[in-house]
Amino acid sequence: MGIPSADWLVRPIGPVDEAEVSAVLAERFGVTGTVHDLGSQQDRNYRVRTETGDYVLKIANPASDPAALRAQCAAVERLSDAMSGLRLPRAHAGVDGEVVQRLGAGGVDLVCRLLDYVPGEPIMDSRYLAPPVVARLGELAGRVVAGLADFAGVEQERPLLWDLRNALTVVETLAPHLPDQERAARVLRASRAAHTLLEPFVDRLPVQVIHGDVTDNNVVCEPAPDGRRMPVGVIDFGDLGLGWTVAELAVTCASVLHHHGAGPASVLPAVHAFHAVRPLANEEVDALWPLVVLRTSVMVVSGQYDTLLDPGNSYASVALDREWAMFEAAVSVPAEVMTAQLRHALGRPSALLLPVAEHTLLPGLPDDVASLDLSVSSEELHTGRWLAPDAETALARAALTAGHAAVRTRHGEFRLTRTTVDDSVPAATCALGVELHLAGPAEIRAPWAGTVTRHGDTGVTLHTGGLDLLLDGVDAEVQPGPVVSGQQLGTVAAHEGVRVLGVQLFRPCATGGRPPRFAPPELAAGWLEVCPDPTRLFLAPDASDVPDAPDAPDAPSSAPDGVPFSTRDAQQAVTEAELLERREHSFATVQEHYFETPPQIERGWRHHLVDTRGRGYLDMLNNVTILGHGHPGLGEAVHRQWQRLNTNSRFHYASVVELSERLTGLLPAELDTVFLVNSGSEAVDLALRLAWAATGRQDVVAVEEAYHGWTYASDAVSTSIADNPNALASRPPWVHTVAAPNSYRGRHRGPQSRRYAPEAAARIRELAVQGRPLAAFVCEPYYGNAGGMALPDGYLRQVYEATRDVGGLCVADEVQVGYGRLGSHFWGFEQQGVVPDIVTVAKAMGNGHPLGAVITRREIADAYRTQGYFFSSAGGSPVSSVVGLTVLDALRDEDLQTNAREIGAHLKDRLLELAERHALIGAVHGSGLYLGVEFVRDRESLEPATEETAAICDRLRELGVIVQPTSDRQCVLKIKPPLCLTRRSADVFADALDDVLTHGW
Repeated sequence: MGIPSADWLVRPIGPVDEAEVSAVLAERFGVTGTVHDLGSQQDRNYRVRTETGDYVLKIANPASDPAALRAQCAAVERLSDAMSGLRLPRAHAGVDGEVVQRLGAGGVDLVCRLLDYVPGEPIMDSRYLAPPVVARLGELAGRVVAGLADFAGVEQERPLLWDLRNALTVVETLAPHLPDQERAARVLRASRAAHTLLEPFVDRLPVQVIHGDVTDNNVVCEPAPDGRRMPVGVIDFGDLGLGWTVAELAVTCASVLHHHGAGPASVLPAVHAFHAVRPLANEEVDALWPLVVLRTSVMVVSGQYDTLLDPGNSYASVALDREWAMFEAAVSVPAEVMTAQLRHALGRPSALLLPVAEHTLLPGLPDDVASLDLSVSSEELHTGRWLAPDAETALARAALTAGHAAVRTRHGEFRLTRTTVDDSVPAATCALGVELHLAGPAEIRAPWAGTVTRHGDTGVTLHTGGLDLLLDGVDAEVQPGPVVSGQQLGTVAAHEGVRVLGVQLFRPCATGGRPPRFAPPELAAGWLEVCPDPTRLFLAPDASDVPDAPDAPDAPSSAPDGVPFSTRDAQQAVTEAELLERREHSFATVQEHYFETPPQIERGWRHHLVDTRGRGYLDMLNNVTILGHGHPGLGEAVHRQWQRLNTNSRFHYASVVELSERLTGLLPAELDTVFLVNSGSEAVDLALRLAWAATGRQDVVAVEEAYHGWTYASDAVSTSIADNPNALASRPPWVHTVAAPNSYRGRHRGPQSRRYAPEAAARIRELAVQGRPLAAFVCEPYYGNAGGMALPDGYLRQVYEATRDVGGLCVADEVQVGYGRLGSHFWGFEQQGVVPDIVTVAKAMGNGHPLGAVITRREIADAYRTQGYFFSSAGGSPVSSVVGLTVLDALRDEDLQTNAREIGAHLKDRLLELAERHALIGAVHGSGLYLGVEFVRDRESLEPATEETAAICDRLRELGVIVQPTSDRQCVLKIKPPLCLTRRSADVFADALDDVLTHGW
């Protein structure tokens, strides 16, 4: 471009004396007030506070053209008319009617404008930006360019520093001046590579007037209900000018990249939102990421140059680290990969063709090549086998030992064997190549002509017209240089008796380098496009490379002039969306799912879950699987019993007796009789029916804010409005409630919580006096639905005494809190020093299998005969009974109650320490591995942070932790992991929560 540097290298102006600023305000605008310097990179901005409102006085750099400043004001007016509700800095005319006023300061002639102060806060820090916030930035950028699409008020006579059409010239001019020449060289290389990718499109990209700086720094925000700062206005039109329309989006995307936890894929919500407002043409999509790289490069070199010109400019110097962070993120992935990812995100995957192989890569390869299933649904990777470092090699060797001459892995497969656990960053799980494991020697031939180079001791690369074939594990017999099609390249190398050949195709990128062998899920579509499937180079054209896992797409089909490439990731993403849609159509939507866009979970092991893309999650939620997921002993026991017998409990067999005896052995001696059922709801329902039968009454007292089940009776005594908003209004007349004994936020708090028990006892006796004596009092002995809160000391003792005084029975609902979860006690009622008349248990009892129990005294059980007989088809079946016995064995043999006590205590200590540093944590409740972290907006008023809690759960999921809200206010994290939780995993959770509370959600 050859533009003179003097035209766009602008020296920042020095401070203007505040007395002079005040004089200008009074003389030119008729405004008086206090002024405060806001700082700027090249201009001077002052906030002006007056009795009638706030303004910003912008003193422009001497290089600024007054006509350009008027154009900025006109553009704001245009957007104000077109975009109602958007906060904008409208200009105020001076006393002479002109919006641009002249002033002299320090012997320099300057111009200034008085603008509305736009209320709200900019995103000046580098805290985490949630996808909705990023999307709003993209939406604003789209709305701005749409609103300015036909704006013609700019006459751009000189090149501008921030016009990305000049980006390479700017970088090449400024980079030699940077003090860190190593960084300068990196920026130069990246800029030139990006410019090379951009060149084919420069004459086809639409040009218009753009804001040029719709970034985190130049929007103002208001806090949303969930505490996230949502952009509501745009400020600083100082970079307004002609430019590529797509450059507006590139600038916005670049500004996202320095934020905590951001990477290239973090910009996708902005791209989607911009595209929804102002659709992107194909060439604009292809130009977008090179422009992002160029934008970040310009920011790096201009920022460093500004600090050289003006060392005291703290505004410019503070920005250096975040500008470098943007650049690092922008170049962390080749632009070609990000372009492919963007195309995929917008539903425009490329149909690239591969050359047809003229010769097979391995001519001696037999037809019986086994396909190794390393996916999340693999049948060969149960019981945590996938975590072994040699899992892939072991499976391949087993297949070879079984008689296969060769075994191959699968391109595009999200490998479970590459999944990591307790990791905040998703592992690179998507295979960008394949490996062939061979039983014997095999020669390797060039599938097409090209040029050979060597990498490493056993690496060979065949370069062929924009496509590289990378081979690893080769005893090379060819020298570097040209080869013809079919020429022998070498043989598969043997290493410690194993022959493994790595095969990968790669479309070289402008920045050079070799591709990774695996890609993270969020970038898999892009990487798969530049690393197409090499399977057809050694298998027959009709061979399928489709994983046997559910939802795998069809293999690409051949074409006359080549093989079209279609990414497996793209098709799988569609399949996951389709599966959710099918769920909504066939599965009652009242059966809700966690998260708005839930991951598809298809694997569990101990206290971890894995989705179909190989993302590992720490499960801090699943109190149902008390032993952990995929417990081998339980799986084997069920398999054996199912092969032998499964029927119903009317038949006579040993396991139902053994389970009943084991349960009664864990309880006080008087609780000697067991009913086996399918679920906690059925257990509570049966417990109430037993009480009705034994007492001849129906009235029941339940505690407020509790959940007990969904059957008629258990739902009737469920008082939680979180589970049923009409719970309190829809109760039948036989259900009565007492106040939730919440010592943190209830009507009696702290030491005053001792008043709950006598008040509840008085209510029970009052009902009897009124002619409504109780059949039962039902309560969780540890207040679960509120977030794992202990009942006040002595609460159940007093309430049970009152219940029995009026002839009622006491029901302890242990469905959530029992079975050792509290650590200190096996049963929740033990913590209160009482013995109930009826105990209900489920969830943990079956480790996910539908199994529950009601345990009571013999005379209460016998009273049920007045109601007829009792039968539960699956309750107490041979398989269910074996499940129950195996769970009890594992709890004992693996000492899980002790683990709950020790790890739970450690975790609670970690959470209490977080509460000292993060005001949002109002309290930490619970015992063992039944904990709750309660979030409040104010520790005095205890206003529940409901929306914040939901947003925190979303962010924790991004960090690899599954947790959900609980309580009637939905402001408590319910922490109920499998009891096999390790100290390391507990720390991972605490660290992740600390990260979210520190850097935002």
